[in-house]
Amino acid sequence: MNYIHPKAKGKKTPVLSILKAVAEKSAVMLLILSAWEALPRLGLVDPFLLPPFSDAVGSLVRLFQSGEMFRHIAKSLERSGLGFLAAVAFSIPVGTFMGWNKRIERIADPLLQVCRNTSTLALYPVFILFFGLGETSKIAIILWGTVWPILLNTISGVKEADPLLIKSARSMGISRIGLFTKVVWPMATPSILTGLRLSAATAILMLVAAEMLGADRGLGFMIFYYQERYAIPEMFGGIIFIAVLGVLINFLLVRLESRMTRWKERIVKG
Repeated sequence: MNYIHPKAKGKKTPVLSILKAVAEKSAVMLLILSAWEALPRLGLVDPFLLPPFSDAVGSLVRLFQSGEMFRHIAKSLERSGLGFLAAVAFSIPVGTFMGWNKRIERIADPLLQVCRNTSTLALYPVFILFFGLGETSKIAIILWGTVWPILLNTISGVKEADPLLIKSARSMGISRIGLFTKVVWPMATPSILTGLRLSAATAILMLVAAEMLGADRGLGFMIFYYQERYAIPEMFGGIIFIAVLGVLINFLLVRLESRMTRWKERIVKG
């Protein structure tokens, strides 16, 4: 007869805890998808305007099988990737400089607030006017939409770096480069990674707007192409894929954040 310690009776195994957490998080989504499937089939919603969820997924599968989906994905990831990387390359150095130099940050902050609160879609005609309907305007609008979360979170992270640690590092004769790489940036990393997550989500949203005009490939182009031809299941299939892509990118960035900020857990445990 196996002996079970009294304290272990009420404890849940890690597997059961994980399954319960997944079930709780999935319950609302499953309810919405079930309603999406049932309402058109029961005639409560016009199936032409809102086809059942299974029909949209079936159309998405057929797009993958035909190979059409892959060329749209490749072009969209190229555009959003270039815009996102340009935003990272600009925002982190500039944000570090502005967060470190408080006087510059105070002077530039009103301009930053105006720019980040200006609708990106409202500026789309301006980008087309300056850059035309080619790839440059599409990448530029993605860059504009994604640069602000990274820039502002980098400024905030650098500003909030512990001044006592900075003073201690300086007293030990650390170089300026070492001060940033070993003290300032590690402390600012959680805030910077939050900005990266927000910007990655924005890059996917801006992608659809960027591909509305003058595009012949891309997920946004595909959605509007099928909408104009009233191929509604294919249109919803593209929308579902963009939603899944956004969730996947966010998941990967969350994993990256947890790996890069393990030092915080060690400090708390210590």
